[in-house]
Amino acid sequence: MHSVQPLLGLSWLLLLDSKTPTMRASLLSLAGVASLAFSGLGLAADAEEWKTRSVYQVMIDRYARTDGSIDHECEAHEFCGGTWRGLINKLDYIQDMGFTAIQISPINKNMEEHTAAGDPYHGYWTTDLYALNDKFGTEKDFKDLVAELKKRDIYLMADVVVNHMAQKFDNNPPPKVDYSKFNPFNDEKYFHPYCNVTEEGWLNATEYQDCWLYPYGVALADLDTRNEFVIKEMNSWIKGLVSNYSIDGLRIDAAKHVNDEFLPGFVKSSGVFAWGEVLTGETEDFCRYQTLDLLPGMPNYLDYYKLIEGFNGGSFEKLAQIKKQAINNCNDTFALGTFVENHDMPRFANKNSDMAIAKNAMTYVILNDGVPTVYQGQEQHFNGFETPHNREPLWQSGYDKESPLYKLTATLNKVRNHIIKLDKDYVNTASEILEANNNYFCTKKGSYGSQIVYCITNNSSKGGKHLLTVGGFQADQKVVEVLTCQSNQAGMSGTIDMKMNNGVPKVYVPADALKDSGICEQTTAEEYQDDTSGAGVTGSATGLLAAAVAGWALMFLA
Repeated sequence: MHSVQPLLGLSWLLLLDSKTPTMRASLLSLAGVASLAFSGLGLAADAEEWKTRSVYQVMIDRYARTDGSIDHECEAHEFCGGTWRGLINKLDYIQDMGFTAIQISPINKNMEEHTAAGDPYHGYWTTDLYALNDKFGTEKDFKDLVAELKKRDIYLMADVVVNHMAQKFDNNPPPKVDYSKFNPFNDEKYFHPYCNVTEEGWLNATEYQDCWLYPYGVALADLDTRNEFVIKEMNSWIKGLVSNYSIDGLRIDAAKHVNDEFLPGFVKSSGVFAWGEVLTGETEDFCRYQTLDLLPGMPNYLDYYKLIEGFNGGSFEKLAQIKKQAINNCNDTFALGTFVENHDMPRFANKNSDMAIAKNAMTYVILNDGVPTVYQGQEQHFNGFETPHNREPLWQSGYDKESPLYKLTATLNKVRNHIIKLDKDYVNTASEILEANNNYFCTKKGSYGSQIVYCITNNSSKGGKHLLTVGGFQADQKVVEVLTCQSNQAGMSGTIDMKMNNGVPKVYVPADALKDSGICEQTTAEEYQDDTSGAGVTGSATGLLAAAVAGWALMFLA
């Protein structure tokens, strides 16, 4: 058994000496449990294991209530009553979509006051690192959640806040902060002096890392993560948190706003895979977090901005360009999280409500290189604008498993999970871009025999009928379009004709790869005779002569 003192370290002992007997007992209890479980860190999931997963992002307060009610009214800025117990009761909803990991909002104790910016329902306004947020349930509730996830082989990624601690602010700067209310950083010396990030400061690392964020309604007191006590305490805390609750991975909130040197030690202390939030669309600024070994992975904002542009009047050529730049500049694009929605950005459907477009976006998210990440409500086509209106309670959907995007997501996850079992190299095989133009983006991913070839389009549901000739197959290979369960066969050049009607995506897998998968057990043949209109598009046939491809790449007018 590991002794408690090495896990605690000097910073813990100083903290215990400064607290009340009740708090000291509580901290010792937590430390003891963490010490007992410390040996489990060696079994933590690494980046390679996370690459095989698909992630469903949950905001606890807005996912499910303990009583399972679906008619509870919810004010956007206030607590709505979602709990860890409610999540346990609705895990089938997530698992039946094929997700193999969940990312949950922060679990630590937050400030309790209502502010001009609303309630801390989201979990990002921390006041005490060593206490759980009782708004979401008891420690038993959280441990029961962890146990149920382990039982289902679903990984748990916990969102953590390291940049700041929070207190109510009267909007009269500088904020009047009572630092003694924070645990464990209960002194002003552990924080940067107050300054607000200026408009020009978002381009200045010193300013956006050392100044205070979001000075409205709440003061986000910026932690000095160069301070030795802060570093040691944070590293000790995260090691204990991960060990105590068997957490499989982390999302580090506002990682870009913490000094570079802090991040590697924090991730190493956690003993698990981590994403860090680096909100930028610039390749050099983004990829340096991997090339400098600051973070193992990040949510993929490079793809995000180009996807939103491409689906809203732009071209997929820019998406292809940024993907190539990322491969050339990042260490491991397969460890990035692909998404088109999260709790900070407007809903995808807010910009474009067309269901066909939403299906194309979901197809890219699940089948792109990297780890698929879907934010709760995306599968129900929620359309909220900016925070907090993009944080609608999921129960308003009635947890509808028959909605078009829910069913599509379940199919795509099932296909991806199956192919990963067949091909151990699938997750680390770079997609080959077969076509990228104004309206179409097509790729092949995986080894021949278990490859997935898909095409997405930004043509809407009123986009008409088109026939797209695309490669990526072997000569005469029999294939199945898994979204319609229609069969086809590649020609001598390894191309097939994709019937891209009404803006829907297409996903093809070799027929032999689907044996015993439960996917498309009954198929019908694809037919094309009704298609007589469209614009010319040429797809490449992977691994075959370019001349042969050019001869077979045709687009028919309806």
